[in-house]
Amino acid sequence: MSNLRKLIIDGHEVEVDPNLTLIQACEQAGIEVPRFCYHERLSIAGNCRMCLVEVVGGPPKPAASCAMQVKDLRPGPEGQPPVVKTNSPMVKKAREGVMEFLLINHPLDCPICDQGGECDLQDQAMAYGVDFSRFREPKRASTDLDLGPLVATTMTRCISCTRCVRFTTEVAGITQMGQTGRGEDSEITSYLNMTLDSNLQGNIIDLCPVGALTSKPYAFTARPWELTKTETIDVMDALGSNIRVDTKGREVKRIVPRNHDGVNEEWLADKSRFVWDGLRRQRLDRPYVRENGKLRPASWGEALARAAEAMKGKKVLGLVGDLASTEAAFSLKSLIEGLGGTVECRTDGARLPAGNRSAYVGNASIEDIETASEIILIGTDPRAEAPVLNARIRKVWSRGTPVKLIGEAVDLTYDYEHLGTDRAALSKAKAAEGALVIVGQGAISEADGEAVLAHAMALSGKMLVLHTAAGRVGAMDVGAVTEGGLNAAVQGVEVIYNMGADEVEITPASEGGPFVIYQGSHGDRGANRADVILPGAAYTEENGLFVNTEGRPQLAFRAAFAPGEAKENWAILRALSAELGATQGWNSLAGLRQAMVAAVPHLAQVDQVVENAWTPVAKRDMGAATFRRAIKDYYLTNPVARASVLMAELSAAAKARASAPMAAE
Repeated sequence: MSNLRKLIIDGHEVEVDPNLTLIQACEQAGIEVPRFCYHERLSIAGNCRMCLVEVVGGPPKPAASCAMQVKDLRPGPEGQPPVVKTNSPMVKKAREGVMEFLLINHPLDCPICDQGGECDLQDQAMAYGVDFSRFREPKRASTDLDLGPLVATTMTRCISCTRCVRFTTEVAGITQMGQTGRGEDSEITSYLNMTLDSNLQGNIIDLCPVGALTSKPYAFTARPWELTKTETIDVMDALGSNIRVDTKGREVKRIVPRNHDGVNEEWLADKSRFVWDGLRRQRLDRPYVRENGKLRPASWGEALARAAEAMKGKKVLGLVGDLASTEAAFSLKSLIEGLGGTVECRTDGARLPAGNRSAYVGNASIEDIETASEIILIGTDPRAEAPVLNARIRKVWSRGTPVKLIGEAVDLTYDYEHLGTDRAALSKAKAAEGALVIVGQGAISEADGEAVLAHAMALSGKMLVLHTAAGRVGAMDVGAVTEGGLNAAVQGVEVIYNMGADEVEITPASEGGPFVIYQGSHGDRGANRADVILPGAAYTEENGLFVNTEGRPQLAFRAAFAPGEAKENWAILRALSAELGATQGWNSLAGLRQAMVAAVPHLAQVDQVVENAWTPVAKRDMGAATFRRAIKDYYLTNPVARASVLMAELSAAAKARASAPMAAE
């Protein structure tokens, strides 16, 4: 027997779940109901009253559709389905009245407001408001808050929808924002004028339905209709958040999230959102070669010839960086292995077993967090490694799912049972049926990493490996690995082809170190050590495939063009292969993708979580070390972030907060 309830909305009969609110039932029926405070991912506040509807046979006044459930409606006198009207004269008059109240104190800032053109208040005032106001009193003014370097505030525009307060407390897990006062004196404020201490705070900019909270770095730089919008994938962490990159001319002006229920819902981490100023600083825009100890600009022909000459007949190692697309990793692997060399993508020393996808990805999806009976975190700090994933864990914790942690005790914004910090705690740990184990890179970066992985896999039949590098899973999928890992790969190497692996320490040339060819987008540590520099495109400047931490292949698209003479990464490798006399068998990215999918068929399953056969790693003895965190500084993990002035400022502020002396209790 169906437990759906019949309902008549504006003359249309619909069947819906009785637990839905009226606003959700209207959405299912394809009828738009205006709202300011209601948001499907936040708790219900019911304080803007914009979503009023008429319930026929109910009280003779409009009802707030966000706060009334379908099961609360009474049927008609002869058992007919309840009737709801969203466009009756009563509703029209009520909405006009609410809009008039909202605009009593709202300033006429539209010409200078950053929200102009994408403002809910503008849109709804046009659709549901009236063209006059009966209020002649002076408008109220409010003091602006200092929330830090990311979020600009103009609190005079605030309509007290409390979305920002609910997001920061419920999703981000911080308690620095709230509402004080009553009536005309009520205002949104921060506790003791504190700045926000969260790496998800930028989401309140998207949530704010008016111009009270806007992006500080983006302020007054562009209008939404001037921007070219490109839907792509984020690479600042391995979650693979779906984003939209907005460009004006050649410059990226802002990055905002796209909704994807299976990956990032509709949230985005602050580093991913605000790192765009790093895309135009410290860029490599022309090739360089080192002569007499100093780098000098060179032509592409000279740089490629020098690189090819250095590689011929030598023992070559290719390093795949954290931000490299799967196509670039596949292309580098085919080039280097064609010369008899080896390739390695596990540049942080992670002991990820090659060939066993259930061991280096796991067999769970991100959405499985929602249905797990408990969550066990091993050697990971998801708040720094994947803030949006951490918010999802917090969501299920708030519903009652217990969380356990083995590793360094950190503030995850929710309570957890701390089982210990070392390997002994892992060997004693027990998991409930239906538990989900999340293994971090910090757990498997020591010499006994595979033993740790084996113990984690034995805990539960559901595991997710939380990676820190966006390009890692794709590179593992195409087999960009060497037997024995990085330490074995560097033995006796004469030439290193470094494709964006800036975190690897390479022996200086003065101490007999290898010849280094660096291919990348930024003048970071890798370029500093290079003998030849080949400038490549950044992640917003080329099309590519990235496989996220759960093993879901996703397509990233070009939003802008690389500066100067910089080229797309696959094209550089294709040109170098011709110079080496071992020309690769493709002349386009499409040709490269065909060859890659032929070699690794599951990469064609775009936006699907690829199913992995569960193959446990053989158990062996672990060492006695404590688990360490994989990320020391959340804001400075890659070359793009290290080139960003804003990320440097945020990193300094985080360090200052961590070392601030506490007042005596």
